[in-house]
Amino acid sequence: MSFTELFLIAIGLSMDCFAVSLSLGASRRFSWKDILVMSFLFGIFQGLMPIIGWLAGNSLQSLIASVDHWIAFGILALIGLKMIRQSTRPEKEKALLDIRKISVLITIALATSIDALITGVGFGFIRVNILKASMVITMVTFLISMAGAKLGEHTTFIPARWAEFFGGIVLIGIGLKILLEHLAFI
Repeated sequence: MSFTELFLIAIGLSMDCFAVSLSLGASRRFSWKDILVMSFLFGIFQGLMPIIGWLAGNSLQSLIASVDHWIAFGILALIGLKMIRQSTRPEKEKALLDIRKISVLITIALATSIDALITGVGFGFIRVNILKASMVITMVTFLISMAGAKLGEHTTFIPARWAEFFGGIVLIGIGLKILLEHLAFI
């Protein structure tokens, strides 16, 4: 998998974190320390979850090698569709979340990284360099989360759901590319 593909997957996976960061930034003003801690935890969770998923997917790879491209496509497409569906739901009350509490941050980081865990399973099927993928996902999520929080502080006209919607589109597109490459259409 190329760096560009990993980068696009990282952007797609980080859109949940971006949406949360944007919403939190728009609902209240946070210190740089609060934003850095939030972004760090989001990045770490997004980066570790694919490794856990990869370990599971890699151990199953020999059993399902003939359909691994379908599995990778299905996983990315399901995550993408889930993100698109979530983006159409009404905004929940997020102003009550206090990101200065580590327990709240860890809960949000865990919830937003489940998609990364599932993506890691798909990585196990297509033989991705998991350490490289993990580092790219961690850094992209960290930077996008910081940008979302700061952007949210200064604007209220950018709906967070757009980020989630386009992140879902990117993941579906990459899944489709993997499928087509393995079917020799590209």
